[in-house]
Amino acid sequence: MSSKSVYQLSARQILLLAIASALIAVGVTALLYNLTKFWPGGDPSSMAFAEAQPAGISDPSAVSDEQNSIEVYKAISPGVAFISTTSVGQDFWGDQVEGKGEGSGSVIDNDGHILTNYHVVEDARNVTVSFGGEKVYPATVVGKDPDTDLAVLKITPPAGLPVVPMGDSDKLAVGQKVLAIGNPFGLDRTLTTGVISGLQRPIRARNNHPIDAAIQTDASINPGNSGGPLLDKYGRMIGINSQILSPGGEGGGSVGVGFAIPVNIAKRVVPQLIQNGEVRRPKLGASLPSVSDLMQRGYKMPVQQGLVVLQTLPGGSADKAGLHGVTSDGTIGDIILSADGQKMNTLDDLYRLLDRKQVGDVVNFEIFRSGRTVTVPVKLFTTPQQTPTTTRRSVQ
Repeated sequence: MSSKSVYQLSARQILLLAIASALIAVGVTALLYNLTKFWPGGDPSSMAFAEAQPAGISDPSAVSDEQNSIEVYKAISPGVAFISTTSVGQDFWGDQVEGKGEGSGSVIDNDGHILTNYHVVEDARNVTVSFGGEKVYPATVVGKDPDTDLAVLKITPPAGLPVVPMGDSDKLAVGQKVLAIGNPFGLDRTLTTGVISGLQRPIRARNNHPIDAAIQTDASINPGNSGGPLLDKYGRMIGINSQILSPGGEGGGSVGVGFAIPVNIAKRVVPQLIQNGEVRRPKLGASLPSVSDLMQRGYKMPVQQGLVVLQTLPGGSADKAGLHGVTSDGTIGDIILSADGQKMNTLDDLYRLLDRKQVGDVVNFEIFRSGRTVTVPVKLFTTPQQTPTTTRRSVQ
């Protein structure tokens, strides 16, 4: 009775792995934008956001909590947008049908840029904005980033349109008061209040990319609040309301567990969305199923943890650095054990590490290759838009 090599895969297994890898994570190695440094073609400080406490809001310690809520609402709500979208799809019989959606957004500058969620305008064909009256403004989507669930719209702003100032989401504390303004269920400019219930909560965008350090709040957030501001008691935006945990599933109501994207993420992403229409991230350019996942599926592996280089994109960072994928005869190639000293057990580990990197940076990968451990420096590039192909085995 013949036996297969312990670390060798059949052609059929290679194909199944490739398909499974694609299904597990689309764009599996798309790396999160460096939220603290990266700004291609310019200085990050060249775009300044309003941060001063808005006029009309007293020192919170000098007034009652009720008065503070009243003042924040009066000062900020005129800058909170009611976003309406239309999209076109197909019904069960293939007939074209029109869909409608609603969301919220915040005016972030005097040029008429409005910050909202990506999922609010994801499939929108037409977008309009209103500010509490009958006047409706046509809006253009100038940039979208599915990885952080953020998008920026542009309108021709009316005179005197107030700007929602941005705070600092790195200086928050559990228990502090927060206020949410939005349009839940189409109810224009609704105010809800609560506290920060938790920090550093991991959530995921709709494309399954992790969004780390989300703000958890018990301020009521419902469908239609998406994209609206989560504010501190000074009227500064500290987060962008994005998700709720609801037993009713998608479209269900609030049960007091809502999540907001930290505003400091928006501060780094928005300039790129306005300048480029997208966020240009460094990418490894490889399909990387985890060792633990493959072992659970019955494959025998030479190590217990790591990321298997299944395929690489020609011309991508991994390919240029000489990382080895599975060969045509089914031999396992490289397994990434760590990067810059941090263990790489899941794709999220890789996302989090490279969240702090930018295009052009060099990352030292510890690789298990041919029975021994080697260190391979990998320079990070944006990845060509190609389908991953199995690389030939080469000697570095």
